[in-house]
Amino acid sequence: MWKRKRMANMQNIDRAVRWWLFIGVVMVFFQVVLGGITRLTDSGLSITDWAVIQGVLPPRTEAAWEEAFEAYKRAAAKQYETVHRNMGLREFKRIYYWEYLHRLWARSMGLVFFIPFLFFLRKRKLPFFLMKRLGVVIFLASLAAVFGWIMVQSGLNNDQRTWVSAYKLVVHLLIATTLYAYLFWTWGTAGLRRRENIGRATPVWFFIVLVLVFIQIALGGLMAGMRAALVFPFFPAVGGAYNLFALLQQQAHSSISWEQFINYEPSIWIKALVQLLHRLTAWLLFALVFVAVWVNRRAIRAWRLNIHAGLLISMLMVQILLGIFTVTHSLGRVPLELGVLHQAGALLFLAALLYFLANFLYVRE
Repeated sequence: MWKRKRMANMQNIDRAVRWWLFIGVVMVFFQVVLGGITRLTDSGLSITDWAVIQGVLPPRTEAAWEEAFEAYKRAAAKQYETVHRNMGLREFKRIYYWEYLHRLWARSMGLVFFIPFLFFLRKRKLPFFLMKRLGVVIFLASLAAVFGWIMVQSGLNNDQRTWVSAYKLVVHLLIATTLYAYLFWTWGTAGLRRRENIGRATPVWFFIVLVLVFIQIALGGLMAGMRAALVFPFFPAVGGAYNLFALLQQQAHSSISWEQFINYEPSIWIKALVQLLHRLTAWLLFALVFVAVWVNRRAIRAWRLNIHAGLLISMLMVQILLGIFTVTHSLGRVPLELGVLHQAGALLFLAALLYFLANFLYVRE
């Protein structure tokens, strides 16, 4: 009886609530993309404190800007001396504003969530199951914000790093991606009911793909955090993977210690390993998507599911091409436009996968 009531509630979600959820998905998408831009422009350490209220406004006088610049020089001395040594106040403002926009967008998301939430709650337009899911959304968003500052702190006053810890960057990215995926799934399944009989379908293949997507995004975070694309900017295998294998084989005859993984910046072979894993996972993902679609070909005969499956495969191929272009153009520095498009492509592919699954497992009345 409770299950039937819950299904009825899912079908009766107000259209305004669905639009609100969709706007939230879009805002989280751009927040993750902005995070990628701060990484690619080396902007993440430009704001050296976590002022939730005071940080709403940037410095307003030249004296305040000079003070912020000096704070950056002290707290991120390694990055300043290595990457931005010739940077003046004008260039500092540019990287400051990228990090500022990233934080301001996060605050804006809080307002866009909180004010309509109170309105919908007062109007009793939020069913109980949706309230529980929104509780998870609030938890993930708070966790992403807190861990974002923990990540930034890992690069401040640290003589070994020119940026934040790549491992903490990955955790922050995975939390944000989980928030994006969970909110997208909540929006995508709102107003739908679970299919009672999906015939010969084996959706487990698509869930394996979903897990692999998260692993690939984590490896992408390591690629960004370690600047691993700069190690071997070659494609295809003759110029890239072959040399990566050769380097790893050479390292296998030397001593490998845990300390090398912790202090990874001077280590080429660790970055080579990350790039190799990222490449291999991409091809594994490519194969598994086709296997999943082929195994479930009889269950996705409906024209709508065929379109969603086609969109999924197309988005995967575009994403692989973006990855190839990003690596091959990473000569001394990862190109901003390609790096951002590649990260955005990963989120869009994840969205295409979740949307396919929502229409595969659920049906609209």
